[in-house]
Amino acid sequence: MRVSRAQAEENRDRVIDVASRLFREHGFDGIGLKDLMKGAGLTQGGFYKQFASKDNLAALASRRAMESATRRWSSAANDSADPLKAVMAFYLSPDHRGEKAEGCPLVALGSDAARQSAEVRQPFEDGMRAHFEVLEELIGDDKSPETEKKAMAILSLMVGAVMLSRIMEDENLSQGILDAAADEVRRIARRDNVA
Repeated sequence: MRVSRAQAEENRDRVIDVASRLFREHGFDGIGLKDLMKGAGLTQGGFYKQFASKDNLAALASRRAMESATRRWSSAANDSADPLKAVMAFYLSPDHRGEKAEGCPLVALGSDAARQSAEVRQPFEDGMRAHFEVLEELIGDDKSPETEKKAMAILSLMVGAVMLSRIMEDENLSQGILDAAADEVRRIARRDNVA
């Protein structure tokens, strides 16, 4: 049976959404096309009608995940009197630490993405730039090199802290990593802080 153009587009979007979650949960090489398509409720046969390659799907899924993460940061920031504190509260939390399929793609796939093609790495670079912009707005009104450096340091610190906290079996140590990162983010973000 032939699928309508609208249904084909809906199927494609569903595959991208499912791949975005499954790649974060299992890694790019940790799940095959058959399981990706099955997760979307489709057969593997339709994959190549929708995507040029698994790399093409990985790039699209990564872009969607990064855009979703940036929206989440912006939403948290917009809904609070202390936007940086709000972003830190959800990002450096036990809940986010446990969100492997829905959490930050930089945490889940960052080291994996570094070994992928340029097509797959590009959405991560674009997403990091968007995160830097959000952070720059949260920590300073100026577009100075100092504000840019602080944004880079804060993102690096937060991503690394969540990644390390996920590795730890010791709950106290895991939480300690998140708490230490939050303290350091606050220190870096202070406007009177001079490098």
